[in-house]
Amino acid sequence: MSNKDCSFLPLLPLAIWTCCCLRQAAVGLENGLARTPPMGWMPFERFRCVTDCVKFPNDCISEALFKRTADLLVSEGYGALGYEYLIIDDCWMEPNRDAVTQKLVPHRTRFPGGMKTLSNYIHDKGLKFGLYHDIGKRTCMSLGPGAFGHFALDAQTFADWGVDYVKLDGCYADHMDFDLAYPEFGWALNKTGRPMVYSCSWPFYINKPNYERIKKHCNLWRFAEDVRDSHRSIFRIMQKYYTQQHTLVKSGGPGHWNDPDMLVLGNYLMSYDASRLQLAMWAVLAAPLIMSNDLQTVRPEIKELLQNRAIIEVDQDPLGIPGESVYTLGNLQVWRRPIQPINNLGLHSYALAFVVLGDYFPCPLCPQTFEVVLEKLGLNNIMGYSVHDLFNISDELGIYRGNDKFQTRINPRGVTFYKFKAQDFY
Repeated sequence: MSNKDCSFLPLLPLAIWTCCCLRQAAVGLENGLARTPPMGWMPFERFRCVTDCVKFPNDCISEALFKRTADLLVSEGYGALGYEYLIIDDCWMEPNRDAVTQKLVPHRTRFPGGMKTLSNYIHDKGLKFGLYHDIGKRTCMSLGPGAFGHFALDAQTFADWGVDYVKLDGCYADHMDFDLAYPEFGWALNKTGRPMVYSCSWPFYINKPNYERIKKHCNLWRFAEDVRDSHRSIFRIMQKYYTQQHTLVKSGGPGHWNDPDMLVLGNYLMSYDASRLQLAMWAVLAAPLIMSNDLQTVRPEIKELLQNRAIIEVDQDPLGIPGESVYTLGNLQVWRRPIQPINNLGLHSYALAFVVLGDYFPCPLCPQTFEVVLEKLGLNNIMGYSVHDLFNISDELGIYRGNDKFQTRINPRGVTFYKFKAQDFY
């Protein structure tokens, strides 16, 4: 047995696996990818696991859905703005591996051309191809086999199919040590020689994640519950981040990102204000922007949000510094992210999101006016900041200095979002 070949080690006792693989796991990811948060599209929140293509031909997880979406990503302008990864989530496999080769098999009816053909179609559009897998015995929807016992084989299969992005879930893996298994699968991806972004669900499945270790092995990682098409779900994920923001801020950065899950703008329940809130907060957190919607039916005002160049620019800021909550007053909260440009005194510009967390009494349905001295938010450039409304970048609001009061009016359970550009010292 080569000491570099651990493809079957999940079948061995933990002690043997640990002994053989610890040195390999220390190698880390080192794939040079995801220098800014990945952007793209994934079906799960919108299309779930619909597999009846006769009854539901437009919603079925199938080759047709992904070709249609690839076409729309390009024709509707999303790809040109950076939404480049088209990622297939769960429910794409046959129930069992190939009896002879033990390779994963795409569902023969719903993916008749196979994954290599679909990959080529996506690549020919100028996009990148992503695929879901699970580290355990079965995928989370239990429709296909997991990677357990086949790490090297599955990684090489993905490379052969031209996969650019792997999302690795953690269901049916209670028998496994995630702190060993996730690094080992990442090592298997590296060994193929094909660059593949590695998206891990690792911290979601353990009680006390070591994010310093996780960021050495994954390009991004889920830290919270699955997002849902609701305002409440967005708040719950924000709260999860808030409770551990000091750790998450240190862990996120170029090549390794905190992932609060998919953008659900453009589906059924989210109001326009809730949609603005999710987009602004994901940009503040330096989160991946992975849409989950039907691009055929996205309303014009939601498409305008998703294609807001100024907000995408904040999310993709090359400094890669995640934001955090810096000020709370009653039901109002201010989130701040350092971004470029940095002025000639070495001071950052900032993106600031002003959020109404809950109902305002005595008028829960009324907008609220919020006023704060900028120094309280850590904005102390003596030359001041030029301020732009990121939802309407043509609106320049003037120059504000640290001792100035900044005022904004926020809709109920809504957000306002601004760029404070640091002025130079002359």
